[in-house]
Amino acid sequence: MRVVRRADGSSVAEPCECRYATRVTALMERARIPRRYQHCSFDSYEASFPGADPSLAAAHLMARRFVDGYPATTEGRGLLLTGSIGVGKTHLAVGILQALIMEKAVRGLFCDYRELLKEIQHSYNPQVATTELEILRPVFEAEVLVLDELGAAKPTEWVWDTVAHILNTRYNDKRTTIITTNYADAAPGGVATGPRAAMREETLGDRIGERMRSRLAEMCVTIKMTGADFRQGVGRARFG
Repeated sequence: MRVVRRADGSSVAEPCECRYATRVTALMERARIPRRYQHCSFDSYEASFPGADPSLAAAHLMARRFVDGYPATTEGRGLLLTGSIGVGKTHLAVGILQALIMEKAVRGLFCDYRELLKEIQHSYNPQVATTELEILRPVFEAEVLVLDELGAAKPTEWVWDTVAHILNTRYNDKRTTIITTNYADAAPGGVATGPRAAMREETLGDRIGERMRSRLAEMCVTIKMTGADFRQGVGRARFG
């Protein structure tokens, strides 16, 4: 705390900058952002490399506006980032989360969809002390949740029920959810690809069910990101 003297001669105690910095550091640790993504920010997001699709820069702009307007203009709504592998969905989602924590001291949490399902399944083992409720409580209660790679797990009735439990709980509590998925935001039945639509790719509706895809339409604004796999080109691993 620091003491600030007012114009009328009185004094008041105000939180010092170091106290805010300490709080932000704690919030970052509790967000559980994987080490691989801890560098991800708006500044490090690549949207202007040679051949970059214009949708990447548009997505970056929408993400920045989302953070700037949070929570007054977002009103509990989140974002659904869709696109093929390697277009930067996770990078942008983590950038949003980190900006919200640093700029607005938001209580956020990063969850990998597949890892979360594995944790829940593991909790059914009688030799494991952790319960399903203990695993899901931080997911339910996070002010902002990043749910990465929704739909990546093989769809089963149990998977659909678990997704419904998570999304409905956060929807009812008007909590903000930022979701990434490699699947097109379309109804079950696949999206036509290839010559004369002979090939069909699975959709988000196929992976999580049409009922939950419809719920997402109420929960999130969709940002479609297109382009080549960044990791196979500009971001390909190289030795220095």
